[in-house]
Amino acid sequence: MPLRLSMSIVGEAEAEAVRRVITEDGYLGIGKETHAFEKEVAAYLGVDEKFVVSANTGTAALTLAVDALRPTSWKGAGKPRVLVPSLTFAASFQAVLAAGCEPVACDVLPETGTIDLEDAERRLTPDVFAIMPVHYASNPWHIDAVYDFARRRGLRVIEDAAHAFGCRHKEKKIGSFGDAVCFSFDGIKNITCGEGGLCVIFNEEEARIAADARLLAVEGDTAARFAGVRTWDPDVKRLGWRFHMSNIMAAVGRVQLARLEPEFIPARRRLAALYAARLEGLKDAALLRQSPDDFIVPHIQVVRILNGRKDAVKAALAARDIPMGVHYKPNHLLTLFRPEAGDPPFPATEQLYRELVTLPLHPGLTDDDVNFVCDALAEALK
Repeated sequence: MPLRLSMSIVGEAEAEAVRRVITEDGYLGIGKETHAFEKEVAAYLGVDEKFVVSANTGTAALTLAVDALRPTSWKGAGKPRVLVPSLTFAASFQAVLAAGCEPVACDVLPETGTIDLEDAERRLTPDVFAIMPVHYASNPWHIDAVYDFARRRGLRVIEDAAHAFGCRHKEKKIGSFGDAVCFSFDGIKNITCGEGGLCVIFNEEEARIAADARLLAVEGDTAARFAGVRTWDPDVKRLGWRFHMSNIMAAVGRVQLARLEPEFIPARRRLAALYAARLEGLKDAALLRQSPDDFIVPHIQVVRILNGRKDAVKAALAARDIPMGVHYKPNHLLTLFRPEAGDPPFPATEQLYRELVTLPLHPGLTDDDVNFVCDALAEALK
Protein backbone atom coordinates (compact mmCIF):
# COMPACT_ATOMS: atom_id res chain seq x y z
CA MET A 1 0.00 0.00 0.00
CA PRO A 2 1.46 3.41 -0.91
CA LEU A 3 2.23 5.86 1.86
CA ARG A 4 -0.68 8.11 2.81
CA LEU A 5 -0.32 11.55 4.37
CA SER A 6 -3.32 10.80 6.57
CA MET A 7 -6.16 8.30 6.51
CA SER A 8 -9.25 7.06 8.32
CA ILE A 9 -8.54 4.15 10.66
CA VAL A 10 -11.86 2.30 10.65
CA GLY A 11 -12.83 -1.36 10.42
CA GLU A 12 -15.35 -4.04 11.25
CA ALA A 13 -16.39 -2.54 14.58
CA GLU A 14 -17.38 0.74 12.94
CA ALA A 15 -19.16 -1.13 10.13
CA GLU A 16 -21.09 -3.19 12.68
CA ALA A 17 -22.13 -0.03 14.53
CA VAL A 18 -23.51 1.46 11.31
CA ARG A 19 -25.28 -1.83 10.50
CA ARG A 20 -26.89 -1.84 13.93
CA VAL A 21 -28.28 1.68 13.48
CA ILE A 22 -29.63 0.88 10.01
CA THR A 23 -31.13 -2.53 10.67
CA GLU A 24 -32.05 -2.43 14.37
CA ASP A 25 -32.83 1.21 15.11
CA GLY A 26 -33.96 2.28 11.65
CA TYR A 27 -33.81 5.99 12.43
CA LEU A 28 -30.82 7.63 10.79
CA GLY A 29 -31.21 11.28 11.87
CA ILE A 30 -30.34 12.78 15.24
CA GLY A 31 -31.61 10.57 18.03
CA LYS A 32 -30.61 8.19 20.78
CA GLU A 33 -27.27 7.22 19.20
CA THR A 34 -26.27 10.87 18.96
CA HIS A 35 -27.38 11.39 22.55
CA ALA A 36 -25.30 8.37 23.66
CA PHE A 37 -22.24 9.74 21.87
CA GLU A 38 -22.61 13.12 23.57
CA LYS A 39 -22.92 11.44 26.97
CA GLU A 40 -19.84 9.30 26.34
CA VAL A 41 -17.77 12.29 25.21
CA ALA A 42 -18.94 14.19 28.30
CA ALA A 43 -17.86 11.28 30.50
CA TYR A 44 -14.49 11.08 28.72
CA LEU A 45 -13.86 14.80 29.22
CA GLY A 46 -15.30 14.81 32.74
CA VAL A 47 -17.91 17.49 32.05
CA ASP A 48 -21.67 17.75 32.46
CA GLU A 49 -23.44 16.41 29.38
CA LYS A 50 -25.62 19.52 29.17
CA PHE A 51 -22.52 21.43 28.01
CA VAL A 52 -21.82 19.05 25.09
CA VAL A 53 -23.34 19.81 21.67
CA SER A 54 -22.51 17.60 18.70
CA ALA A 55 -22.65 18.79 15.10
CA ASN A 56 -22.19 17.45 11.58
CA THR A 57 -18.73 19.05 11.11
CA GLY A 58 -16.07 20.80 13.11
CA THR A 59 -16.83 23.98 11.15
CA ALA A 60 -20.47 23.74 12.21
CA ALA A 61 -19.38 23.30 15.85
CA LEU A 62 -17.28 26.48 15.61
CA THR A 63 -20.18 28.36 14.03
CA LEU A 64 -22.54 27.25 16.78
CA ALA A 65 -20.08 28.31 19.47
CA VAL A 66 -19.44 31.75 17.98
CA ASP A 67 -23.18 32.26 17.53
CA ALA A 68 -23.97 31.19 21.10
CA LEU A 69 -21.27 33.36 22.69
CA ARG A 70 -21.73 36.51 20.62
CA PRO A 71 -23.37 39.40 22.50
CA THR A 72 -27.16 39.19 22.33
CA SER A 73 -27.70 42.92 21.82
CA TRP A 74 -24.85 44.33 19.79
CA LYS A 75 -24.33 48.07 19.99
CA GLY A 76 -21.03 48.30 18.08
CA ALA A 77 -20.56 50.31 14.91
CA GLY A 78 -19.88 47.20 12.82
CA LYS A 79 -20.17 43.46 13.22
CA PRO A 80 -18.90 41.75 16.38
CA ARG A 81 -15.29 40.72 15.76
CA VAL A 82 -13.18 37.70 16.71
CA LEU A 83 -9.37 37.55 16.87
CA VAL A 84 -8.15 34.48 14.92
CA PRO A 85 -4.62 33.41 13.97
CA SER A 86 -4.12 33.59 10.22
CA LEU A 87 -2.31 30.23 10.15
CA THR A 88 -5.35 27.99 10.28
CA PHE A 89 -7.73 26.22 7.94
CA ALA A 90 -10.26 28.50 6.26
CA ALA A 91 -12.93 26.80 8.39
CA SER A 92 -11.99 28.92 11.41
CA PHE A 93 -12.59 32.16 9.49
CA GLN A 94 -15.65 30.87 7.64
CA ALA A 95 -17.29 29.84 10.93
CA VAL A 96 -16.90 33.37 12.30
CA LEU A 97 -18.46 34.82 9.14
CA ALA A 98 -21.29 32.27 9.17
CA ALA A 99 -22.21 33.34 12.71
CA GLY A 100 -22.60 36.95 11.53
CA CYS A 101 -19.28 38.13 12.91
CA GLU A 102 -16.02 39.38 11.42
CA PRO A 103 -12.72 37.49 11.76
CA VAL A 104 -9.64 39.58 12.57
CA ALA A 105 -6.49 37.86 11.31
CA CYS A 106 -3.57 37.82 13.76
CA ASP A 107 0.07 36.87 13.41
CA VAL A 108 1.46 33.72 15.06
CA LEU A 109 4.53 32.81 17.04
CA PRO A 110 7.25 31.47 14.71
CA GLU A 111 8.29 28.73 17.13
CA THR A 112 4.78 27.25 17.58
CA GLY A 113 2.43 28.49 14.85
CA THR A 114 -0.08 29.55 17.55
CA ILE A 115 -1.56 32.99 18.13
CA ASP A 116 0.81 35.82 19.04
CA LEU A 117 -0.93 37.67 21.87
CA GLU A 118 1.21 40.78 21.46
CA ASP A 119 0.09 41.01 17.85
CA ALA A 120 -3.51 40.29 18.91
CA GLU A 121 -3.26 43.24 21.29
CA ARG A 122 -2.28 45.49 18.38
CA ARG A 123 -5.37 44.43 16.44
CA LEU A 124 -7.78 44.72 19.35
CA THR A 125 -10.69 47.16 18.81
CA PRO A 126 -13.84 47.90 20.83
CA ASP A 127 -15.83 45.65 18.45
CA VAL A 128 -13.82 42.53 19.40
CA PHE A 129 -15.77 40.27 21.75
CA ALA A 130 -13.79 37.01 21.51
CA ILE A 131 -10.47 35.40 20.73
CA MET A 132 -10.17 32.06 18.94
CA PRO A 133 -6.88 30.31 19.73
CA VAL A 134 -6.19 27.51 17.26
CA HIS A 135 -4.37 24.50 18.71
CA TYR A 136 -2.17 24.23 15.64
CA ALA A 137 -0.76 20.71 15.13
CA SER A 138 -2.56 19.72 18.37
CA ASN A 139 -0.55 22.22 20.42
CA PRO A 140 -2.50 24.15 23.13
CA TRP A 141 0.49 26.45 23.56
CA HIS A 142 0.18 28.84 26.53
CA ILE A 143 -3.60 28.39 26.75
CA ASP A 144 -3.52 29.84 30.28
CA ALA A 145 -1.99 33.02 28.88
CA VAL A 146 -4.77 33.21 26.28
CA TYR A 147 -7.45 33.02 28.98
CA ASP A 148 -5.61 35.59 31.08
CA PHE A 149 -5.39 37.90 28.04
CA ALA A 150 -9.11 37.46 27.44
CA ARG A 151 -10.20 37.98 31.04
CA ARG A 152 -8.20 41.20 31.39
CA ARG A 153 -9.87 42.59 28.25
CA GLY A 154 -13.39 41.30 28.78
CA LEU A 155 -13.23 38.81 25.90
CA ARG A 156 -14.67 35.33 25.51
CA VAL A 157 -12.46 32.42 24.41
CA ILE A 158 -13.58 30.02 21.67
CA GLU A 159 -10.93 27.33 21.24
CA ASP A 160 -10.51 25.80 17.81
CA ALA A 161 -9.35 22.42 19.07
CA ALA A 162 -10.00 20.58 15.79
CA HIS A 163 -6.54 18.98 16.05
CA ALA A 164 -6.51 18.46 19.80
CA PHE A 165 -9.02 15.81 20.88
CA GLY A 166 -7.30 13.66 23.52
CA CYS A 167 -4.67 16.31 24.35
CA ARG A 168 -4.12 17.53 27.89
CA HIS A 169 -2.85 20.74 29.50
CA LYS A 170 -1.48 20.36 33.02
CA GLU A 171 -3.20 16.96 33.24
CA LYS A 172 -6.58 18.47 32.28
CA LYS A 173 -8.11 17.28 29.03
CA ILE A 174 -8.61 19.93 26.37
CA GLY A 175 -12.38 20.37 26.39
CA SER A 176 -12.72 19.90 30.15
CA PHE A 177 -12.32 23.60 31.00
CA GLY A 178 -12.69 27.05 29.47
CA ASP A 179 -15.44 29.07 27.78
CA ALA A 180 -16.07 27.09 24.59
CA VAL A 181 -13.97 24.34 22.99
CA CYS A 182 -14.66 22.96 19.50
CA PHE A 183 -13.50 19.64 18.03
CA SER A 184 -13.54 18.12 14.55
CA PHE A 185 -14.26 14.45 13.93
CA ASP A 186 -13.78 14.36 10.18
CA GLY A 187 -12.26 11.36 8.46
CA ILE A 188 -8.62 11.95 9.43
CA LYS A 189 -8.84 13.51 12.90
CA ASN A 190 -7.75 11.84 16.17
CA ILE A 191 -11.15 10.14 16.17
CA THR A 192 -13.67 10.25 13.35
CA CYS A 193 -17.42 10.08 12.88
CA GLY A 194 -16.86 9.99 9.10
CA GLU A 195 -17.72 13.66 9.33
CA GLY A 196 -18.64 15.39 12.54
CA GLY A 197 -17.80 17.90 15.20
CA LEU A 198 -18.65 18.88 18.72
CA CYS A 199 -18.52 21.93 20.96
CA VAL A 200 -18.31 22.06 24.72
CA ILE A 201 -19.82 25.31 25.99
CA PHE A 202 -19.43 25.90 29.72
CA ASN A 203 -22.58 27.95 30.15
CA GLU A 204 -25.91 26.17 30.31
CA GLU A 205 -27.92 28.83 28.48
CA GLU A 206 -25.32 29.26 25.73
CA ALA A 207 -25.10 25.48 25.29
CA ARG A 208 -28.89 25.34 24.98
CA ILE A 209 -28.78 28.05 22.31
CA ALA A 210 -26.19 26.03 20.36
CA ALA A 211 -28.17 22.80 20.73
CA ASP A 212 -31.30 24.46 19.36
CA ALA A 213 -29.39 26.34 16.63
CA ARG A 214 -28.11 23.09 15.10
CA LEU A 215 -31.76 22.12 14.49
CA LEU A 216 -32.88 25.35 12.82
CA ALA A 217 -33.25 26.99 16.27
CA VAL A 218 -36.51 25.14 16.88
CA GLU A 219 -36.84 25.58 20.64
CA GLY A 220 -36.54 22.33 22.59
CA ASP A 221 -36.18 20.15 19.50
CA THR A 222 -32.93 18.52 20.67
CA ALA A 223 -34.55 17.28 23.89
CA ALA A 224 -37.54 15.99 21.95
CA ARG A 225 -35.48 14.05 19.43
CA PHE A 226 -33.26 12.57 22.12
CA ALA A 227 -36.50 11.32 23.74
CA GLY A 228 -37.56 9.77 20.43
CA VAL A 229 -40.38 12.21 19.64
CA ARG A 230 -40.83 15.29 17.47
CA THR A 231 -41.81 18.89 18.15
CA TRP A 232 -45.09 19.46 16.28
CA ASP A 233 -45.90 22.90 17.72
CA PRO A 234 -42.52 24.61 17.30
CA ASP A 235 -41.36 28.14 17.88
CA VAL A 236 -38.28 29.80 16.34
CA LYS A 237 -36.89 33.04 17.72
CA ARG A 238 -33.40 33.25 16.19
CA LEU A 239 -31.29 32.08 13.27
CA GLY A 240 -30.48 28.38 13.10
CA TRP A 241 -28.93 25.80 10.76
CA ARG A 242 -29.17 22.13 9.78
CA PHE A 243 -25.99 21.25 11.65
CA HIS A 244 -27.02 18.16 13.64
CA MET A 245 -25.03 14.94 13.85
CA SER A 246 -26.82 11.83 12.58
CA ASN A 247 -27.18 8.53 14.43
CA ILE A 248 -24.95 6.88 11.84
CA MET A 249 -22.14 9.37 12.41
CA ALA A 250 -22.52 9.06 16.17
CA ALA A 251 -22.37 5.26 16.00
CA VAL A 252 -18.99 5.46 14.24
CA GLY A 253 -17.84 8.05 16.77
CA ARG A 254 -18.74 5.85 19.75
CA VAL A 255 -16.53 3.05 18.45
CA GLN A 256 -13.72 5.47 17.68
CA LEU A 257 -13.93 7.01 21.16
CA ALA A 258 -13.46 3.57 22.69
CA ARG A 259 -10.35 3.07 20.54
CA LEU A 260 -8.78 6.44 21.34
CA GLU A 261 -6.92 5.76 24.60
CA PRO A 262 -5.84 2.13 24.06
CA GLU A 263 -4.98 2.37 20.38
CA PHE A 264 -4.87 5.76 18.64
CA ILE A 265 -3.14 7.87 21.28
CA PRO A 266 -0.22 5.47 21.84
CA ALA A 267 0.27 5.02 18.09
CA ARG A 268 0.25 8.73 17.28
CA ARG A 269 2.56 9.61 20.15
CA ARG A 270 4.98 6.79 19.33
CA LEU A 271 5.25 7.85 15.71
CA ALA A 272 5.67 11.52 16.64
CA ALA A 273 8.41 10.62 19.13
CA LEU A 274 10.22 8.66 16.41
CA TYR A 275 9.98 11.64 14.06
CA ALA A 276 11.38 13.91 16.79
CA ALA A 277 14.29 11.57 17.48
CA ARG A 278 15.14 11.15 13.80
CA LEU A 279 14.82 14.83 12.89
CA GLU A 280 16.64 16.25 15.91
CA GLY A 281 19.77 18.06 14.83
CA LEU A 282 19.04 17.63 11.14
CA LYS A 283 20.50 20.59 9.28
CA ASP A 284 17.92 22.95 7.75
CA ALA A 285 14.98 21.22 9.47
CA ALA A 286 13.24 22.15 12.72
CA LEU A 287 10.20 21.00 14.67
CA LEU A 288 7.76 23.35 16.35
CA ARG A 289 8.07 23.87 20.09
CA GLN A 290 5.84 22.14 22.63
CA SER A 291 5.37 22.87 26.32
CA PRO A 292 6.24 20.27 28.99
CA ASP A 293 2.88 21.23 30.55
CA ASP A 294 1.08 19.72 27.56
CA PHE A 295 0.35 16.11 26.61
CA ILE A 296 0.14 16.20 22.80
CA VAL A 297 -1.80 13.71 20.68
CA PRO A 298 -0.54 14.81 17.26
CA HIS A 299 -3.02 15.08 14.41
CA ILE A 300 -0.42 16.20 11.86
CA GLN A 301 3.37 16.06 11.73
CA VAL A 302 4.72 19.41 10.58
CA VAL A 303 8.36 20.32 10.08
CA ARG A 304 10.03 23.59 9.12
CA ILE A 305 12.38 23.39 6.15
CA LEU A 306 14.76 26.30 6.62
CA ASN A 307 16.95 28.51 4.44
CA GLY A 308 14.71 28.48 1.38
CA ARG A 309 15.03 24.76 0.77
CA LYS A 310 11.35 23.81 1.05
CA ASP A 311 10.56 23.50 -2.68
CA ALA A 312 13.66 21.41 -3.39
CA VAL A 313 12.87 19.09 -0.49
CA LYS A 314 9.25 18.71 -1.60
CA ALA A 315 10.41 17.78 -5.09
CA ALA A 316 12.93 15.25 -3.77
CA LEU A 317 10.35 13.53 -1.54
CA ALA A 318 7.71 13.57 -4.25
CA ALA A 319 10.17 11.79 -6.54
CA ARG A 320 10.18 8.96 -3.98
CA ASP A 321 6.35 8.91 -3.77
CA ILE A 322 6.31 10.37 -0.27
CA PRO A 323 3.18 12.51 0.13
CA MET A 324 3.41 15.92 1.78
CA GLY A 325 0.94 18.60 2.70
CA VAL A 326 0.92 22.30 3.53
CA HIS A 327 -1.01 23.27 6.67
CA TYR A 328 -2.07 25.97 5.85
CA LYS A 329 -2.13 28.81 3.37
CA PRO A 330 -2.63 31.80 5.69
CA ASN A 331 -6.11 33.24 5.63
CA HIS A 332 -4.91 36.80 5.16
CA LEU A 333 -3.60 35.66 1.75
CA LEU A 334 -7.03 34.36 0.70
CA THR A 335 -9.16 36.73 -1.35
CA LEU A 336 -12.13 36.75 1.04
CA PHE A 337 -10.05 37.56 4.11
CA ARG A 338 -7.40 39.94 2.80
CA PRO A 339 -6.78 42.71 5.35
CA GLU A 340 -7.37 46.36 4.76
CA ALA A 341 -4.53 48.49 3.41
CA GLY A 342 -2.45 49.78 6.29
CA ASP A 343 -3.19 46.86 8.63
CA PRO A 344 -0.14 45.46 10.45
CA PRO A 345 1.81 42.81 8.51
CA PHE A 346 2.08 39.10 9.31
CA PRO A 347 5.83 38.40 9.22
CA ALA A 348 5.92 35.21 11.31
CA THR A 349 2.91 33.67 9.57
CA GLU A 350 4.37 34.32 6.13
CA GLN A 351 7.76 33.03 7.18
CA LEU A 352 6.22 29.79 8.44
CA TYR A 353 4.18 29.45 5.26
CA ARG A 354 7.46 29.52 3.32
CA GLU A 355 8.89 26.79 5.55
CA LEU A 356 6.21 24.36 6.75
CA VAL A 357 5.58 20.97 5.23
CA THR A 358 3.44 18.16 6.64
CA LEU A 359 4.80 14.61 6.67
CA PRO A 360 2.75 11.40 6.86
CA LEU A 361 1.21 10.69 10.26
CA HIS A 362 -1.65 8.37 11.19
CA PRO A 363 -2.02 5.18 13.25
CA GLY A 364 -1.82 3.05 10.11
CA LEU A 365 1.89 3.88 9.69
CA THR A 366 4.67 1.64 10.91
CA ASP A 367 7.99 2.64 12.42
CA ASP A 368 9.60 1.49 9.18
CA ASP A 369 7.40 3.94 7.27
CA VAL A 370 8.55 6.84 9.46
CA ASN A 371 12.19 5.79 9.16
CA PHE A 372 11.81 5.66 5.38
CA VAL A 373 10.38 9.21 5.32
CA CYS A 374 13.11 10.50 7.65
CA ASP A 375 15.86 8.83 5.62
CA ALA A 376 14.51 10.44 2.45
CA LEU A 377 14.26 13.83 4.12
CA ALA A 378 17.80 13.62 5.46
CA GLU A 379 19.08 12.65 2.03
CA ALA A 380 17.19 15.53 0.41
CA LEU A 381 18.75 17.98 2.84
CA LYS A 382 22.34 16.82 2.30
